[in-house]
Order: sequence, then structure tokens, then C-alpha cells
Amino acid sequence: MFSSILTTESLTLTQALICSGVALVLGFITAMVYRFRSYCSKNFAVTLTLLPAIVTMLIIMVNGNLGTGIAVVGVFSLVRFRSQPGNSREILAIMLSMAIGLACGTGYVTYAAFGAVLISVLWIILFATPFGNTAKKELKIEIPENLDYEGLFDDIFKEYTTGNEIITVKTVQMGSVYELRYHINLKRDKSEKEFIDALRARNGNLPVSCGRVKNEAEL
Repeated sequence: MFSSILTTESLTLTQALICSGVALVLGFITAMVYRFRSYCSKNFAVTLTLLPAIVTMLIIMVNGNLGTGIAVVGVFSLVRFRSQPGNSREILAIMLSMAIGLACGTGYVTYAAFGAVLISVLWIILFATPFGNTAKKELKIEIPENLDYEGLFDDIFKEYTTGNEIITVKTVQMGSVYELRYHINLKRDKSEKEFIDALRARNGNLPVSCGRVKNEAEL
């Protein structure tokens, strides 16, 4: 069903243009899909667009040559060493771009297009639906230093949450205020505003913040 267009030992200009052109188009599609419900800098968008074409060029140059292949492995290792670790979504996008480049570089442009479209559709569906979502949130509460935080909010947590865990306790504002950080699961039938208002009434109307757990799902 899927066959390579690189059927001859020598690479023709037409074959090179087809492989590189398909890689560029699929790279552009990958960049657009990555931007779906996600912030994407211009630098990363350009990287996702051009990476498949660059990988295609490298794979075409290897073409069964062991020495060139070892050199390419060294280049990829150097790029990985000099890059900062990204979150799971960035790694997924880069892996997709690499796969597209590898498929196009070996001449399997039809398979590259099929795989890119399939993964892109699944990407959009999975990120558009509640799949994998968690109700866990991060809660930060500030209290005066003269209040004992042990058990201070237990009754409120019992009423509004299905589970809570204190993560850190630290002093802020020159030690005059304690900052408590929790991971909580808010009950579905409870209002987040009412929950925060109840906490503010208990902590003397000092700042309270509630939001998504940072970085936990980005590993």
C-alpha cells in the first residue's frame, strides 16, 4: 500500500522536491495543530515547520552510507544536548516532526502524509475532549503568623472538597504571614467562589488563590 518513491540509487531533482515539499507542508500542518488550544512562540512554530524538511535532507544524505549515518547521529545528539527539556506536548510535536522527516527522507511520502493526518486528528480530538483531565487544583492561602494552621480549614475542606493535601508551608512578608499551599479536589456540586469566600472569612481576608496544578501534567 505504501511504497517509497526513491526506487533508484541516484536521487533525481523531482524526487528531492517531492520529499522536501511534502515534509514542509506536513511540518506546517504540525505547527498549526500544535497551536490548537496551546500557546506557541514564533520560534517554536518555525522549528516545527522546518524540522521535517531538515530531517528529510539528512536522511537522504545518509542513503545507506554508514559513515554519514554516524555523523548524523552525532549531530542529533549535539542538538539534544544543547536544548532545554520541554513539556510533554512539545516533545510530542518534535517527535511527530522527526517522524515526518524520516518518512519523507526515505521516500515514503504517502505514509508520511497518512501518519501526519492521523496523528493530527487524534491530537485535536484528545485535546478538545476531557480525556485525561483531573479535578485536582492548587490552592494557596495566606494567614497571619498568630494563627495556628493545623486543622484551621478542616471543616471547610470537608464541606467543599473530596480530598486535600498540604504541600508546603512557608513564611512571606518578612515572616509576618504564612503561605500554605495545598492540592485539592473540589466537589463538582460546589462553587469555587463560595469556597474561596469561606477561606477568606477564616484567614482574615488575606489573599487566596486557586488554579491548575503547575507542571504536574507536563512531565
